[in-house]
Amino acid sequence: MSELRQLAVDQQVALLFVTLFGTLVLATAGVILYSARREDDADGRLAGHKRDLGAIWVGAMLFWLAWVSGALGATLLFGALSFLALREFITLVHTRRGDHHSLLLAFFFVLPLQYLIVGLRRFDLFAVFIPVYAFFATPVVAALAGDPQRFLERSAKIQWGVMVCVYGLSHAPALLLLEFPHQAGRGAFLVLFLVAVAVTAQLVQAGFGRWLRQRPVARQIDRSFSTRGWLLGAGAAGLAGAALYWSTPFKPPQALALGFITGGAGTLGGLVMNALKRDAGVRAWGNRSSVTGAVGLLDRIAVLCFAAPVFFHSVRWYFDIR
Repeated sequence: MSELRQLAVDQQVALLFVTLFGTLVLATAGVILYSARREDDADGRLAGHKRDLGAIWVGAMLFWLAWVSGALGATLLFGALSFLALREFITLVHTRRGDHHSLLLAFFFVLPLQYLIVGLRRFDLFAVFIPVYAFFATPVVAALAGDPQRFLERSAKIQWGVMVCVYGLSHAPALLLLEFPHQAGRGAFLVLFLVAVAVTAQLVQAGFGRWLRQRPVARQIDRSFSTRGWLLGAGAAGLAGAALYWSTPFKPPQALALGFITGGAGTLGGLVMNALKRDAGVRAWGNRSSVTGAVGLLDRIAVLCFAAPVFFHSVRWYFDIR
């Protein structure tokens, strides 16, 4: 670990992407060989593995593009993802004609301005723009439309969509712009740390809930979510974070604690998004039974939308980064 930490930033970046894409190539080859030997897929597991692997490939390519395109390119890329995620969220919740002005405000003013503030590194304004200014502006615009029917519910849905899809996800490119003393150029490793611990926590928590019989905390929302599963997932995320400390400005205990906090927040966010799906009457955000354009993007990034702001502000607070 000490030798890896002593490598130059360019060497660490090269090692990162060689390891990432090399692992994906081996995993893809394994899935291809397994599918060639198995003639049927009655339970749909193989199709699910292929779909998940394809999503990981897309995520890895986006991560690479975000790195090579620099801070500006990464901000634009995540801004486009926020737009698509917010569109997917809105298409699957109930809105009325009176919400059109609020939606225009969310898509074409709040979203681009949030990412512009990120690009300018105005982190103090970035942290409060949506929770304060946009939160109050959205119902005002909706009230001016003159439609009082289910007003609170409609406004809350738009506010919640903006908070998750725009505010939450915008913290990922913000990590690229954090500047640690004597640690320049390590923003991509912070994003890697975020993704690694969030995914680890989610996989361990979901796997524990499926394979071992545990009492679910919220049976009507997610039968696989249990207190022990959450603790195991967050603990596994902490260990994953500690294993990645060499690529970050953190010391091992700091990486362990940040991994635990970030991974735990991500899995709790996944539970919340499952509750929203149940309320919308769908099993997945990519609702194949309705012609909405939803492709399941939120199912892939929902955990990051909750984990990213917790990780970003924990790092800024602990290391006093302005």
